Amino acid sequence: MMSQGSGLEVPLWRAVTVFRIATLTYALAVMAAQGGTYVRPAWGWVVMAAMTLWTVGAAMLYADPRRRAWPLLLTDLVVTIACMIPTKWVVPPENLSHGASTLPMAWAAGPVLAWAISGGMRRGAVAAILVGAADLTIRGGVNPVTVNATALLLLAGIVVGYVVRLGFDAEAQLRRATEMQAATRERERLARGIHDSVLQVLSLIERRGSEIGGEAAVLGKLAGEQGANLRSLVGTVGTVGTAGGNVESSPASDLREILGALVSRLSGSPRVSLAFPASAVRLRDDVAVEVSRAVGAALDNVRVHCGPTARAWVLVEDEGAQVLVTVRDEGPGIADGRLAEAADEGRLGVAQSIYGRMRDLGGYAAVVSTSVGTEVELRVPR
Repeated sequence: MMSQGSGLEVPLWRAVTVFRIATLTYALAVMAAQGGTYVRPAWGWVVMAAMTLWTVGAAMLYADPRRRAWPLLLTDLVVTIACMIPTKWVVPPENLSHGASTLPMAWAAGPVLAWAISGGMRRGAVAAILVGAADLTIRGGVNPVTVNATALLLLAGIVVGYVVRLGFDAEAQLRRATEMQAATRERERLARGIHDSVLQVLSLIERRGSEIGGEAAVLGKLAGEQGANLRSLVGTVGTVGTAGGNVESSPASDLREILGALVSRLSGSPRVSLAFPASAVRLRDDVAVEVSRAVGAALDNVRVHCGPTARAWVLVEDEGAQVLVTVRDEGPGIADGRLAEAADEGRLGVAQSIYGRMRDLGGYAAVVSTSVGTEVELRVPR
């Protein structure tokens, strides 16, 4: 049995209902046009009434995923065959033997489609064989003309079941891919948080311990080892789940104020100049916080690689549909290939704290480095 109530299954069952209504309408039209040539036209209209009632009932029953099981599937098949049987007393036998349609006509394919959707091509083929066998029994013989309807039913059951199975497999793969993407994004979010706090502290302990020497050097070495282990951990282990909250309803913040507070906390290391428009630069709270963290990561790189006396400039530009934040320093620049090498080593400063944050916000980051400094460009959409 295929999954009940999945996203793909709902439109498929609706399509079966539309098929039943369309084929019922056609059968009624043929009955009205050819009823005068039938042996017992009144019986034909009784069958039409039964088909109409079952079309309505099947539409209501199949709409509930909990009812799409064997009791309903078997009832559907039995009702359809029961509507076919009176054909041998209504339609002239000679007409049936020469390929004339049964009273339900194409409407009889309804249970075949239902079985194919519920269980794939094997179940669809079984239903087609049962309906086809009933059709051949009513006609009273097997010949190239009478077997045509059974062959078409069999093809319909197999093809529809196969296509439906492919659709469900594709839907399952998409669901798994979405879950993996969500887990990866959560891992990256946690990795950025760890880099912005724990790893920076461990790096500071390692560096200062090496400078002081003695027992402090041993402590610094241990901090370095734990930092390397932590980088490896956050780089390889994923965490299932995503951050909650309705981001669309988050209030807006003035990016100028958030960056101003960030620069104030730096206490002059490095020396940062902040420039921004005279009017407020409004961004959603969560977006503004992530941008400020990316700026903080860029400024921390300036402090680590350019020294505490280095100068840096932060420029905020409001472009209407987008906000551009540029961080520039006067350091020695970044050697070619160093960013890729750092990412391979598990160092997340640029790869996650800057590039990753901007990607998650739907924006992008660019790092341009020369021998006279580095410029980090952060662009986020409103």
